[in-house]
Amino acid sequence: MSRIQSVFKPGHKALIAYITVGYPDIESTAEIAVALAENGCDIIELGIPFSDPLADGATIQKSSYQALLNGTTPQSCLEAAAEIRKRIDTPLAFMTYYNPVLNYGLEAFCQSCTEAGVHGLIVPDLPPEEGGELEETTRKHDLDLIYLLAPTSTEDRVEAVAERSRGFIYLVSLTGITGARDTLSPELEGFVKRVRHKTEQPLCVGFGISTPEQAGRVASIADGVIVGSRLIQVIEEDNTLASLNTLVSSLRKALDSFEILKEVS
Repeated sequence: MSRIQSVFKPGHKALIAYITVGYPDIESTAEIAVALAENGCDIIELGIPFSDPLADGATIQKSSYQALLNGTTPQSCLEAAAEIRKRIDTPLAFMTYYNPVLNYGLEAFCQSCTEAGVHGLIVPDLPPEEGGELEETTRKHDLDLIYLLAPTSTEDRVEAVAERSRGFIYLVSLTGITGARDTLSPELEGFVKRVRHKTEQPLCVGFGISTPEQAGRVASIADGVIVGSRLIQVIEEDNTLASLNTLVSSLRKALDSFEILKEVS
């Protein structure tokens, strides 16, 4: 069992947080990660900023742009991950696009990830049909390569991801880009159920989740809840991290409350 897989204990709903490395600055990244861990996050996604983030909405695009202006590179992201690993034991996963990994070199990047204490990779623009080489390299270095599925994914794609994703399967809650939203898709339950029929792997839902109420709804059907854009917004609004602590604690409480209710019922 991998470090990421070990998070998904029976009855426990995983809280997964995304942050952009280098935003608002590289020095703050470790402090933010520590705050996330202390307030109940089970896995932390570290976003490597990229100049053409096709899957990301305005909030994460803005944070990536600022991080790039700050001089953040894949190498400095690896250094930040290593610093975070010294301070917390929470599983870490890089969320990145394929181009930075390819430019770094698959073997060199995966080896550096392991040395930095990173446990997984999420690559939104890498379909399983083209992921064979990276799959082989990540397995060699004990990294989980986590694939994504969208509501529009075909049955063939669902089956392929169910067979080849490791750690968990990342379910995109809607068709489109990342970003906090007021409501979630009414088709979400049906989408999760469709994937559940194909796999026993943990299913985690992201894109658009921004409130404890939304997190609770996702917890009723999935194994984990992924929150990103709303966290970036809160960090932008309050750089003391007090508001971030409050939000993450409320998300954790919502997931824990669902676990208690399920046990009682």
